[in-house]
Formats: sequence, C-alpha cells, structure tokens
Amino acid sequence: MASATSLTILEISAIFLSITASLTYVNHRFIGLPTTIGVMVISIVLSIGAIFLGFLGFDQLIDYEVSLLEQLDFTEVLLDGMLSMLLFAGALHVNIGDLRRYKLPIGILAGLGTIVSAMLIATAIYFMLPIFGFGLPFLWCLLFGALISPTDPIAVMGILASAGAPKSIETVIAGESLFNDGIGVVIFVLLLGILSSGDIPTINYVAHTLAVEAGGGVIFGLVLGAILYYLLKSIDSYQEEVLLTLAGVIGGYALASHWHLSGPLAMVMMGLMVGNRGRELAMSDQTRHYIDLFWELIDEILNAILFVLIGLEVVMIAYSGNLFIAGGLTIVIALVARFIVVGMTTKTFHRQLDLPTGAWKVLTWGGLRGGISVALVLQLPIGTERDILLALTYAVVIFSILVQGLSVGRVAKSIRKDKEITEA
Repeated sequence: MASATSLTILEISAIFLSITASLTYVNHRFIGLPTTIGVMVISIVLSIGAIFLGFLGFDQLIDYEVSLLEQLDFTEVLLDGMLSMLLFAGALHVNIGDLRRYKLPIGILAGLGTIVSAMLIATAIYFMLPIFGFGLPFLWCLLFGALISPTDPIAVMGILASAGAPKSIETVIAGESLFNDGIGVVIFVLLLGILSSGDIPTINYVAHTLAVEAGGGVIFGLVLGAILYYLLKSIDSYQEEVLLTLAGVIGGYALASHWHLSGPLAMVMMGLMVGNRGRELAMSDQTRHYIDLFWELIDEILNAILFVLIGLEVVMIAYSGNLFIAGGLTIVIALVARFIVVGMTTKTFHRQLDLPTGAWKVLTWGGLRGGISVALVLQLPIGTERDILLALTYAVVIFSILVQGLSVGRVAKSIRKDKEITEA
C-alpha cells in the first residue's frame, strides 16, 4: 500500500501548487475550458482514473492521493486561508452604485432567500432519503440545507460577461453570492452548535447571535475599510498600498474570527469600501492599476487551486447505487428550491426589480454551488451522517459547476436575444 509520508506545510503546498499549475497549462493548451471549470474536470478525471486503477488492483496511486488529501485540512485551507482573499477580491470590483440600484433583489435573495432555500431543501431530503435507506434527523437535513443554499459566483461571472448577459443580472448574482456566503456560514455555525450541545436555543438567543455575528461583521468591515481608506489616502506608493490591502484582509479576517464576528461579511464590506470610495479618492492611477492586477492574480490563482482540490477530493467519497440515485434527486431538489426562491422574488417584486424579462432563468441556472459548501460539510462530525451529506454535496457542486456552469452562457444569450427582439 503506497501512501504519502508525513509532509510539511511547505511540501504539501508545493505539491498542490505544482498540480494546479500543470492542470491549468493542460487546460489552456489543449482543452480551452474556463480555467476553474477546466482544472476541476481534469482533476475529477484523474481521480476517477485512480479509482478505476484501484479496482484493477493497482492501488498505489489512489492510496497516495488519499494519504495526501488526509494531510490537508480542506475546511481550514478554504475558510481560514482562501475565503478572506477571494471575497475581498470579488467585492473589490463590484460597483456600489449598482448594488444600491438592485439592493432589493440582492437583499431578498441573499437573506430571506437563503433561509427559505435551506428550509425547502432540508424538508425535501428529510422525506426523500428514507426511501433509499438513508434516513437522517431533521437537524442534519437543516445543516445540509444551510451549507448547500449559498451560491458561488466564481465560475459563472466570467461566462456571463463573455455571453453578454445584462449588467443587471451580473450585479444581482455577484451581490447575492457575496452576501449569502456570510449569511449561510452564520446559519450553519448556529445549527452546528445546536448539534454539538444538544440544546435548542431560544428565539432571542438566535436573533442575538445573528445580530452580533452578521451585524457585527458588517460594522467591523466598514471600520476596517475606513481605516484602510485613510492609510491609502495618506501615501502614494503602490508597493506599500498593495501590502496594506493584503495585511488588512488577512489580519482583519483573523481578528473577526477571534471576536466571533462574520469574517466573510467583514471582507465584503471592506472590499466594497476600498473598491469604490478608496479607488476613486485614495489611489493614484498607478496604484489603482497595481492593486487591481495584484488582486486579480490572487483571485485567479486561489480559484484554480480551490477547484483542483474539489476535483481531487472525489476519491474521499464512498458512493453506493442508492446514494448515487439520491444524489441525482438532491440535484433536482436544489434546483427546484432555487427556482421557487428566484421565481417568488422576481414575480412578487417584478415592477420594483427592474430586471429584464426572463431574468429568472439566469438567476436560477446561474446559482452555482462551490467550495463553501464542500468546506462546510467537511466541518460536520465524522460519521455515517457526514458521509451521506458529503456525497450529496459533491453531487450538487459537481453538477452545478460542470453542467450549469458550462451552459449558463447559452441561457444568458437567450435573455439578450429576447431583450433585443423586444426593443426592436
């Protein structure tokens, strides 16, 4: 049995960075898919190949891959390492004026929509899983609903832009995804605390926790953004200013976590402040260029590594025939829940939303799930329940990225054509 010997953090980082660089080259040179989707496809194919070789008796490769992944804490890497920088980089290029214009759909989808989606998914899988012999307590189903409801804009935003999707739809999807990550994490952590303690909290406790973590994260992010704005405005040297933004993100996220505030929401608010007011009033053209370039590279590199890890982690999942079918039905459930939330929002507030006709199609199909869902499910206590939810999570994540991610551009183009025909 081949396995990776105990490796240092430097060695593990070197291995995964080398794998990521190799796969991005192969994708760019020979395949041509969007980078995040392409590297995940290749890593999944490699993982499936390793599993197949294991069935044939050549288990050295899969044993080494499993041993390597076991030495890497995916949840810690994403939630404590990558997430702060990814959210800041994403918020940095979101126009706050556009967010204000579409604050109603963004607020509804990111807040109430996340909660409603979690409840719908939890209820559906609670009644669906026993049919296949995988009954779970309702609290575990709620945890799954909370971790699978937040959407991930990473793979879809570039595709929507290249497809010429209306700017309003891009803004709503980006804004919703930035904020519902933080809200979803807060809800998940609250439910996980109930699972660990066994105590059902009062409504006042839940409201207080949400207010402190979510509201405190927003306020803390605004304070950090104001401090960073002052520091950037007081000097004109792009090297130091880039370093200040990096220190603000990593240090601010660590401090928010230490104070039990929502780090994701804090990073979003800080990114919006620096990317709008800071960009306009506190940066020279040269500084603006280098900050944009630095964070664009950080975003691309971390996303590539993240999606490679998602693809490689497939070997950690034990699928059976019934669980595979349950995973397929869970994909349908997640899509239906998304359709209901988006449909209710766009239909109820049609006049106020100012979205193009048929926007619900892109908002539904473009609601991809990604690394956040995988990182959260891996935080669950080890056991049969986690194994079941891990398999269901991967089914939804892989389908959404590969199938929805590769086809949402066509849906966006159909919206654009409908709009052009209407205007003509």
